[in-house]
Amino acid sequence: MRGSRTEFIHWLQDIPEQKALVAQYCRYTAEIKTGKNVKQLVNRALQFATSDPKGPVYLVGAREVMEEELEPYDIVQEQWTPVVTGSMPELAIAEIAQALVDAQRPMIVTGFTGRRQESVPELVRLAELVKGLQVYDAGTTELSFPFNHRSCISPTTGASKALESADLILVLDCDVPWIPTQHRPRADARIFHIDIDPLKAQMALFYIPATARYRADSYSAICQLYAYISSSQSLSARLSEPIYRDRWDALAASHSAAMGAIAAKFAPLSDDPDAAITISYLSARIRALVPHDTVYVTEAVTNHVRMTEQLQPSLPGTWFTKGAGGLGWACGAALGIKLAASHTNPEEKAFVCCITGDGSFVFSHPTSVYWISAHYSLPMLTIVLNNGGWAAPRHSAKFVNPDGPAQYATKEELGIGFGDLPPDYGAIAEAAGRGRIWKGRVERVGDVDRVLGEAIAVVKGGRGAVVDAVLGP
Repeated sequence: MRGSRTEFIHWLQDIPEQKALVAQYCRYTAEIKTGKNVKQLVNRALQFATSDPKGPVYLVGAREVMEEELEPYDIVQEQWTPVVTGSMPELAIAEIAQALVDAQRPMIVTGFTGRRQESVPELVRLAELVKGLQVYDAGTTELSFPFNHRSCISPTTGASKALESADLILVLDCDVPWIPTQHRPRADARIFHIDIDPLKAQMALFYIPATARYRADSYSAICQLYAYISSSQSLSARLSEPIYRDRWDALAASHSAAMGAIAAKFAPLSDDPDAAITISYLSARIRALVPHDTVYVTEAVTNHVRMTEQLQPSLPGTWFTKGAGGLGWACGAALGIKLAASHTNPEEKAFVCCITGDGSFVFSHPTSVYWISAHYSLPMLTIVLNNGGWAAPRHSAKFVNPDGPAQYATKEELGIGFGDLPPDYGAIAEAAGRGRIWKGRVERVGDVDRVLGEAIAVVKGGRGAVVDAVLGP
């Protein structure tokens, strides 16, 4: 039979449930059992992949099936389009709109609304219509709200305080809007939840005390809310009252003060060229030196919050961070994003900056990543945040046992450090690219601008670059 076993490995690799290996992480899995309906099966998988909530799909087929001879047949491809997501009910829009305007401290918590990039300016319009409305991007997997906007709040600029004092919270497309053991809304806060998957069907446990939940497209809901409020005479009259202008001015003042505090975290180091590099200083210099429309792909883990507040992402489609577990995501993802950008805008040559921890870099299959980068001319700038290993396990242990032995043990005792002979990350990339990947290393503040400047020039010239940035304690 054509396609039957012809090599030793075919017996060992024929596991009973191959698709079960990835099923829990996929939107759809199936086995191709015959070629007679293969077009329908592939299109069904693509419908799952492209319909909200979008995600990976997996098909598997035995070699015998793949070699099956078929009579040619046609399908109507136009009938296999993604499922259209619905809008919000009019009565729900009216209720939420009224609640937003009536609230003393309204707040929006968003997560991945920015996957539809057109939602970002619409959310900005809503925030500027309901003056005093604060927006917290809790997911930061994609940019959902610009960091430089006065309505934006972050973990270091008052998000926790705003969450605990808000009397109205609108949650948009967010998997973890808050962590109850750390911060939670006040007991009498009204909460509305709009999400493409409000039940979080693949999570074993998920609950927020929402007044109402709606399965809807958040972009459409934002547009509906703006249209309703702006066309309502009574709501527009309310929003013209002086109190809303006062709130708007107060947001400007608090945001300005927050930006000043963020800037102060790196400014003193710039006067000492021999000082150790901090994540705040390094991130601030990256933002200052790379093109303003740089696409960031980040996996900084324990350095994520401090890095983000300095990079201050503000343009839709320029910020990507991994969602759930999976260290090693960033480098390969940056390649894919660079390839997609080169395909959609071949003349613009998007500048992609991958920022990853050293432990994450080790997990990223760097040999494959940087060979592909060099071989297919996909140059990107990689910054390796070298803090000597994996810091996250110690942080996780601290939440459970703040004074436990993990807080005093060495990295070597915990098995989370690279010791005195860590990998040479730049050399790994250089070797994989056969000399077509530039490598650099920086250990002191005084060399940061020079090394980053050289790396950026190399990438602009068409080659990849890896900077090993050694962070201080």
